[in-house]
Amino acid sequence: MSQNNVFNKKFRMTKEKVLEALSNVIEPDLGKDIVTLDMVKGISVEGNYVSFNVELTTPACPLKDKIKNDCIKAIKSFNQDAVVNLKFTANTTSNRNANEVLLPDVKNIIAVVSGKGGVGKSTVAANLALALSQGGASVGLMDADIYGPSVPIMFGVRGQRPMMTDLNGKGMIVPLEKYGIKLMSIGLLVDEKNAVVWRGPMASSAIRQFVTDVNWGQLDYLVIDMPPGTGDIHLTLVQTVPVTGVIVVTTPQDVALADAKKGIAMFGQAQLKVPIIGLVENMSYFTPAELPGNKYYIFGKEGGKQLAEEYDLPFLGQIPIVQGIREGGDAGKPAVMSEEAVSRNAFSDFAGNAVRSIAMLNAKIDVEKVAELV
Repeated sequence: MSQNNVFNKKFRMTKEKVLEALSNVIEPDLGKDIVTLDMVKGISVEGNYVSFNVELTTPACPLKDKIKNDCIKAIKSFNQDAVVNLKFTANTTSNRNANEVLLPDVKNIIAVVSGKGGVGKSTVAANLALALSQGGASVGLMDADIYGPSVPIMFGVRGQRPMMTDLNGKGMIVPLEKYGIKLMSIGLLVDEKNAVVWRGPMASSAIRQFVTDVNWGQLDYLVIDMPPGTGDIHLTLVQTVPVTGVIVVTTPQDVALADAKKGIAMFGQAQLKVPIIGLVENMSYFTPAELPGNKYYIFGKEGGKQLAEEYDLPFLGQIPIVQGIREGGDAGKPAVMSEEAVSRNAFSDFAGNAVRSIAMLNAKIDVEKVAELV
């Protein structure tokens, strides 16, 4: 009989030993062990059978498999005959003050921005919201692009109107729901054939109403599709609600990158000082279906990645040019909901990197460390 088998025969599992074993499992992003982080809950031991829960920082955590494998490996290093039953729960982290008056039940507010139009910001925002929802998070999507709302088309809810409800004596708008997420857009309130011709103050007032007069309920993430550029609506939003951070969307080409820099600079100004969750590069490359091993860099190569490195920002991923992304958006079925694996996986990976960056920002890990880990 080997020395290990003798050890395991004499070894008796206890809750204390389970915690000792799990203290060797490091949460990859937060850099501490899961016991110190108080992520281990409900330990039960019966002979060699061990069960417990691991409470994640987000239900959409992309590292579940790694954490699970590390936990099993750690326990089996104490007792190789152990049978481990691990379940995940989630308590989404937030950096919001518990006494917030506006959107008190929304844990994280994510603004998706771009320096210019035409870079696919709305497509990125829509698919980010859906990917987070598919990961198990409760999600809302606010279309704050007053002059070019796209949510009604992208989610197939054109012509539908939200209902009203009474909440504590105040009339509140009830968001539409589609694909498991809550939706609100100016395009749901006005005839799409009519142009929204509003001066800045009117547009800003509409954004305030989307925050104060919409019953968003309890959400892990509220994704806000911002107008392109830098202007009144951006200022209104970040001065009205405590935005967790912004995601900057760009394409690889120099014109888009130059405008992305302006967006990054805007949110870094002292009077705003909104954290940058990261940068995502859309339309990164084209791969023909008949040549799956080939990549054609139509708009330039890795400009977004280089920009993220220049500003020490997390680079959240590259989204390829895929015909199905455009077709899905036009048909009311965004890419994350499609069967086409390339674009679906690209958005899922991007969303996973985004929630990791958000969790690290909420834990107040230095932005350069965030960029390094993501």
